[in-house]
Amino acid sequence: MSIKITGTGSFIPSRIEKNEDFYNNEFLNADGSAINSPNEVIVEKFKAITGIEERRYIKPELLNSDIAFYAAEKAIANSNIDKETLDYIIVAHNYGDVRHDAEQSDTVPSIASRVKHLLEIANPKCVGYDLLFGCPGWIEGVIQAKAFIASGIAKRCLIIGSETLSRVVDKHDRDSMIYSDGAGAVIIEESTEEGGIISHESATHALEEANFIFFGETNHPESNDPRRYIKMHGRKIYEFALTNVPLALKTCLDKSEYSITDVKKILIHQANEKMDEAIVKRFYKLHDMDMPEGIMPMTINTLGNSSVATVPTLYDMILKGKLEHQEINKGDVILFASVGAGMNINAIVYKQ
Repeated sequence: MSIKITGTGSFIPSRIEKNEDFYNNEFLNADGSAINSPNEVIVEKFKAITGIEERRYIKPELLNSDIAFYAAEKAIANSNIDKETLDYIIVAHNYGDVRHDAEQSDTVPSIASRVKHLLEIANPKCVGYDLLFGCPGWIEGVIQAKAFIASGIAKRCLIIGSETLSRVVDKHDRDSMIYSDGAGAVIIEESTEEGGIISHESATHALEEANFIFFGETNHPESNDPRRYIKMHGRKIYEFALTNVPLALKTCLDKSEYSITDVKKILIHQANEKMDEAIVKRFYKLHDMDMPEGIMPMTINTLGNSSVATVPTLYDMILKGKLEHQEINKGDVILFASVGAGMNINAIVYKQ
């Protein structure tokens, strides 16, 4: 028996926010002081570092649970299963349902319960729960589903990564340009085919690193805004990721029966183009190799960073021929990997 992904789906919002749309923002430093550069220069530097040219935001009437449902519907249809046979619905997110222009996140009932309701699944033994694990949440959900199936607790699971970061960004913070909205989903189940999930690695670094990503006040010192927004210590995250993620990838690969030359694709969380490239280069350097061309597909330039949704969305797009010059074929060995708030890291070796 293997444990494989048998269906995928994603939801990419239709609203496009281009870099030029930020030219009129009042960007400020974390201490509220002015930035001595025009916005055109700030945005150009941002693009050079992150690779982001545009990102996607959901429409005002939509919620995170809505787009999670849309991705789930597509994954269920793609796998051609009866939705009533699902044993678990695991939804990775970080901020719940945040309504447009609202001050508070809504997490009761869980996003998973809302998705189950929208899917109109009647079976009470289909259990839904949410997973908060930073950007690596969807990969961690896949790891948990694999454990459920391997232990006999479940036979079929729906794992969703969905986030609406446009609802939790501070418009006075340059980092607000990084974040976007989106959802990706997969069906995971027992299979008689070979391959599937081969090995995994997970870690939480929290002694010094717990607050590298956090909720904080707006950068505007004279604002009466009561809301709190996603904030991060970018340089610390960059250094942490470059040190720890390549080692986690190597450990994960070492646990499998495959070598570095077997790996066809690395689907890494779309956090920052230069950071992701540096991580993968260091991973190959650990094997005394140069990073192969085309090994690391990217969507961040047009979709931005949608947290838990980036990896499943990337995977779905490649499988469905929506990413130019990229493909994954049956029998290919691929790596899923992510890093994010916690600070958490995880990886999976998967054979298509």
